[in-house]
Amino acid sequence: MLTFRAATPSDLQAIMVAENGAHAYPWSEKVMQRYLLKPDCVWLLEQDGQHLGHAVVTLIAGEAELLMMTVAPEFQGQGFGRRLLEHVLQHLRATGAECMFLEVRESNAPAIALYEGIGFGENGRRRGYYPAPGGSEDALLYSMDLSDG
Repeated sequence: MLTFRAATPSDLQAIMVAENGAHAYPWSEKVMQRYLLKPDCVWLLEQDGQHLGHAVVTLIAGEAELLMMTVAPEFQGQGFGRRLLEHVLQHLRATGAECMFLEVRESNAPAIALYEGIGFGENGRRRGYYPAPGGSEDALLYSMDLSDG
């Protein structure tokens, strides 16, 4: 059974296993610990107690930002990222968020397809934003109005 819940500091190890497995440039434990101390900031998707993925979201003055979303490598491509993001969006709407922003690597075609499929629209680009082998990679900027449903 799939469950969604707010993460706690005790989830750090499972989160970091997924982070390190899924990303060439994962967040550090120190950075993740900081977000785990904030209420309703890190959300988990689990199945029968097993960590499938997590999302880190901030909400300030009605504006939400998806800072990072990860699905563990062995669970990618099965729709879990969509389920996690839909839950996060539902939670944000319930708390009164008006819009959501995110950045994504321009090479991350699966994530771009997910975001655009859910209704995010591209708004711009940050040149050289992400580290990449041999240099850097642009970030595409996306947003979604949450007040209309």
